[in-house]
Amino acid sequence: MADVLFTNVRIFDGGGEVPFTGDVLVQGNRIARVVKTGFGARSQPIAGARTIDGAGAFLMPGMVEAHTHFSWNDQPSLDAIQRMPPEEHILWCAQVAERYLDMGWTSCVGAACAKPRLDVVIRNAINDGTIIGPRYLAASQEITVPGGLGDTTQPHLPQSEFAFGAVVSGAEEMRRCVRTFAKWGVDSLKINLSGESITGMSSEMSQFTSEEVRVCVEEAKAWGKRVAAHARSTWSIKECVRQGIEVIYHASFTDEEALDMLEAHKTEHFIAPGLAWLINTCHNASEWGLTPERTRAMGYHRELEAAVESMKAMRKRGIRILPGGDYGFAWTPHGTNAKDLEYFVKYVGMSTMEALLSATAWGGPMMRMGKVLGYIREGYLADILLVDGDPLADITVLQDKSRILAVMKDGEFHRAPEMHAAARPLSMSPMTRWAA
Repeated sequence: MADVLFTNVRIFDGGGEVPFTGDVLVQGNRIARVVKTGFGARSQPIAGARTIDGAGAFLMPGMVEAHTHFSWNDQPSLDAIQRMPPEEHILWCAQVAERYLDMGWTSCVGAACAKPRLDVVIRNAINDGTIIGPRYLAASQEITVPGGLGDTTQPHLPQSEFAFGAVVSGAEEMRRCVRTFAKWGVDSLKINLSGESITGMSSEMSQFTSEEVRVCVEEAKAWGKRVAAHARSTWSIKECVRQGIEVIYHASFTDEEALDMLEAHKTEHFIAPGLAWLINTCHNASEWGLTPERTRAMGYHRELEAAVESMKAMRKRGIRILPGGDYGFAWTPHGTNAKDLEYFVKYVGMSTMEALLSATAWGGPMMRMGKVLGYIREGYLADILLVDGDPLADITVLQDKSRILAVMKDGEFHRAPEMHAAARPLSMSPMTRWAA
């Protein structure tokens, strides 16, 4: 692993301040030095270090995706996702993991997989170098009840292998389910506390008893595992706070009590609303039969309005809102995840600074690596992006792979800047687009 010196770059360090021109030295897998300089200044070469002259490009921490489904295979239904044969499915996951890293997502939090061990196998393969991908926390299947979101079995095919989720009924079945996923090595348990209108159960309905939820959380914590919840309904959001469920996905329908509860415990929870699912289901899914008329009848347009208002209220109360959610459907394909940052600005009212912080500094604690991840600071892990353009001026540049000039994870380039034949760094103007 060669040392790397980034020089003459505009550094967004994750602290919320205006970027500054400077140099960043990477030694091994850590950031060893961050120095402020003047624009155009040239640092002295460091023996043994490869020098990258950024010529004013934007250098920032790698991004963190808070609600990732590698096994969602860009299809229009849960059945189409789950019924992919396991051999093809694991290959799909491997390809998608690399796609995330290509797009600058150097860390991802698994939010459920379509088959019991897909996430665990992919995480392990990334960690041992078998495949290429971001840092990854592996999730269970979605835990649900008979007839709930994720139970896709049919009367003539009741076997668990035909279910998208892990179906339980009662506290003891829940306990066995959690223990089984813990045995298989997941980092987190995902429980579906509310419905999903596209599957026939309204998003405002809730399906578990408090006792079943309590056992899930109790057993998960006994095994040292995190719990995340699909929670669109008001009751389910409150239940997450009451039961100590750390990660809340969607959180669309709030009332004042729910917002007060979240604010009182805002250091204990992460919210990933998945606005891309709602926006694109409402407006961009007609090709798959989900016309605006149909999705309005399902309640999704009303939910989108509610979710936007909920996120605006949470932002004002200082509750952490992170990017990610349900990418991997046909109308929210993998690789378009940075749309979340655009939606945060356009719909929620975040500044571009806030949106960028949601994908970097706030992602460190989400990955349970808050002391070493999400910043460009001395001693932090060297997960670094070099960007052509200024995301603080135009957050959409992060959606364009050609504008992400370099991706470094753990001190090694996944995508390195293009080099001259003489092995010298290729200098560039701030708006030059390097080939990936």
